[in-house]
Amino acid sequence: MRLSDRISVTLMHHTARWTVRYGEGLRFAGSDLPRPTRLRVPTRHGEVTVWSYEPPVWGAGGPTHVHLHGGAWLMRHPFMDDWWCRYLAATAGVRVLNVDFRTAPYAVFPQAQEEAHDVAAWAAAQGPVSVGGFSSGGGMAAAVCLMARETGSFSPRLQVLGVPALDLATDVPGGTGQINPSLRALVRRAYFPVEESRRSAYASPLLADSLEGLPRALVMTAERDTLRRDGDAYAQRLREAGVEVWHDVTPRTDHYFLTEDPARARVTMARVADEVAAALSES
Repeated sequence: MRLSDRISVTLMHHTARWTVRYGEGLRFAGSDLPRPTRLRVPTRHGEVTVWSYEPPVWGAGGPTHVHLHGGAWLMRHPFMDDWWCRYLAATAGVRVLNVDFRTAPYAVFPQAQEEAHDVAAWAAAQGPVSVGGFSSGGGMAAAVCLMARETGSFSPRLQVLGVPALDLATDVPGGTGQINPSLRALVRRAYFPVEESRRSAYASPLLADSLEGLPRALVMTAERDTLRRDGDAYAQRLREAGVEVWHDVTPRTDHYFLTEDPARARVTMARVADEVAAALSES
């Protein structure tokens, strides 16, 4: 990694907790839950910190949703999605594990994906599990489900893919979108430095040879987001592979699709919570 990239990424990595404020207007439920419990979960890369949000009636062996935050594999800040973890725990009545996976400049592909998979497999050994995330985290959630299918490690009940990054081998369109070509180039150089790796199914789930046998998917895209084509195409490929899909496009919004339309976000978030609760309650 060139020195200028290392400086930029290091600053993004360490300042995210002070600079990222999206989602603060979406704290519709769960603010009264206690501070999440810090867990240390073993993975093939060593122990990973996981923040556990538990609803009042959750018990050991109960349903769990594993959440993977965004930040383009450059920002290590799971609390950017604290609002979502609280909402889902309170509304769906499930434990939410917010994974503090490692990112650039201190890790490169596939470390974060493998840490996320191992945390989800660890949780699945205790009870039913769903997996989800936003942006880069949405792409990682799709990768985790592919890893689980390929290895037989566990069977996720549901995948929740919010504005997911699903094709790191392809350039994003130019223009004024929040996810622009310069950011994509930096992500590639910092977290996917080996060009051939960007076509891996775990880096770019959209390019996987087969999507058969994957769990039901909730795919949420935004009309003006440069990543929309990833999510739209993935939803179509999943359907063609026989996977059940709920695909929702938020109109007139860019990448921060929930924050930009809080009124519609209430409906979208409630649907996701209902889906998670239903999937994890199935016998």
